[in-house]
Amino acid sequence: MGIFDEIKKKLSHEFIDIIEWLDNTNDTIVHRFERYQNEIKNGAQLVVREGQIAVFINEGQLADVFKPGTYTLNTQNLPILATLKGWKYGFNSPFKAEVYFVSSRMFTDEKWGTKNPITLNDDRFGFVEIRAFGTYAFKINDAGKFITDIVGTDSHFTNYEINEHLKSLISTRFTDTIGEANLPIELYAANTNELSETCLEVMNPEFNSVGISLEKFFIENVSMPEELKKEIFEYSRLNKVDLDKLAKFKAAKAMEAAASNESGAAGAGMGMGMGFAMAQQMGNLFNQQTQSKTVNQPASTGATPPPLPNQVQYYYAANGQQAGPVNFEALKNLFAARSINAETLVWKQGMANWTSLQSVPELQNLLGSVPPPLPNN
Repeated sequence: MGIFDEIKKKLSHEFIDIIEWLDNTNDTIVHRFERYQNEIKNGAQLVVREGQIAVFINEGQLADVFKPGTYTLNTQNLPILATLKGWKYGFNSPFKAEVYFVSSRMFTDEKWGTKNPITLNDDRFGFVEIRAFGTYAFKINDAGKFITDIVGTDSHFTNYEINEHLKSLISTRFTDTIGEANLPIELYAANTNELSETCLEVMNPEFNSVGISLEKFFIENVSMPEELKKEIFEYSRLNKVDLDKLAKFKAAKAMEAAASNESGAAGAGMGMGMGFAMAQQMGNLFNQQTQSKTVNQPASTGATPPPLPNQVQYYYAANGQQAGPVNFEALKNLFAARSINAETLVWKQGMANWTSLQSVPELQNLLGSVPPPLPNN
């Protein structure tokens, strides 16, 4: 072998074209491999590491995509590019193509939040505003689609650039999901896991449409104005605490506040008056609710409603059946109409057994209220 052959062989080994990307960042999603005039030699070595995908672009058109591995570039493993270039019998000269390395690892702990408050219509509190924030994780699942639809010709694309787009998408879909959930306002914060799973399911198709997979989505907090929180807490306590006790507690707090007022005795007197008025109002409300429950409560099986004050109720037997209850005046009318008589069995609350009408002391007056039958002619 001549000296020139040795030099040629040595130079060919030293100048073998190697295409690779060593990522030393934590935020790069796409890196374009820079080459003078984008020329790549025949037989160049392509090295795609784990967590990477290599994408070849020819004149703005998606060509070949390579997963992790080492490749010698020729017409056999560049079938799409070979077709686009019109290589029928292979190639020997350098060719032009853009090579993009796409990170396929998962990008975690990405932040999201609602820029503006979300307005909801609650059945009890009317229109209310809430805010929410959390984290999400994503990765590129279709490198070719992601480059053509999102990256374009950007030579260095980071997660910061895509995050602004993703945050807007998340905020819009989150607002729709929250509105359709139609939960009581206090339950949003208590159901963050269920809402997170629902949002993940709703948002994933739109992420996939640009080559991104939404891997995780978390709602860390749903917040609301402090005034609304106080109203919700008060409403919750009203359902749990005896209203009479609550009224007394409110009155005591009012008197305590009045006593510490700088206006002195006059202020204390006014505070006490307001406290007693509040207590009276709350007590009236409690009594009204209690009476309403008593009047509207249906009778249970085997029991009778209590009689009205000063109105004794009587049951009586008629044709072998229980009848009543009726008050004294109604029983008197029945006796006068001869629907019942002295032997009719009657019962009232407090009696151990049924007994004849004439044996009940307060009913014996009825015996003289009806004239005897006419004598036979």
